Amino acid sequence: MSVVPAEVLPGGARAVAEPVREPAELAPRARLWPSLVAVYRAQLSRARVARIPLLFVATFQSVGILIMMRGVVDGGREAEAVVAGSAVLVVAFVALNLLAQYFGQLRASGGLDHYATLPVPPAAVVLGAAGAYASFTVPGTLVTAVFGCVLFGLPLTHLWVLALVIPLAGAALSGLGAAFGLLAPRPELATVLGQLGMSAALLLGVLPPDRMPESVRFTRDLLPSTYGVEAFARTFGADPDWAFVLGDLAVCAGVGVVSLAVATWAYRRAAVR
Repeated sequence: MSVVPAEVLPGGARAVAEPVREPAELAPRARLWPSLVAVYRAQLSRARVARIPLLFVATFQSVGILIMMRGVVDGGREAEAVVAGSAVLVVAFVALNLLAQYFGQLRASGGLDHYATLPVPPAAVVLGAAGAYASFTVPGTLVTAVFGCVLFGLPLTHLWVLALVIPLAGAALSGLGAAFGLLAPRPELATVLGQLGMSAALLLGVLPPDRMPESVRFTRDLLPSTYGVEAFARTFGADPDWAFVLGDLAVCAGVGVVSLAVATWAYRRAAVR
């Protein structure tokens, strides 16, 4: 009688031991800061083609408002409010209007699917795009502020505060603009929301608050750009109250964190649909 190992029998009691396969290791998810830098550079390169028209339109609009208001406002607190509001309006034009249009079109065209396949945190996409668009507002904001100060005879001593006003007010408004574009069901509606937000920044930020009704002042206090305008306008005095300036900037920073968090949530919501 021949003996056959049980391993080779069809119904053998013992089965052939299969080698244990280790699960494949996936590449680690990219960290926030390197991802943010990469998205920022990509968006900056993409938007560079439209840089000249963007700077011209945003700056020309604010300079035109300054010239128009010069025939109505002579000086004092009203002139300070007009100059500060016109300078911050350049930031609002890009952060609210253009960023809402960009994310609205990106969602409608399926562009979010591309970003969803990349191993980058959602916050990096939102912050990178917002930072790239906001970067183009720096020259226009400076030109508007200098032109306004010369036109109304205001001091140029504390223009350095714009280095804080631009990123903080830009963060607060960019978060709102991105949320408009990501939450709107249609790109046309995103465009309308962005333009309405920019119009609110124009009417409530440029016009002197002393001439507004009490109900309109309350609405003005709800607009994030108001605190950037107030922070900049307070620096035109001979002895600025820096505690109030820092307080207004802190409000901008707080609103910026909240609005960008909402935009990140809206990105996640739109990307998985």
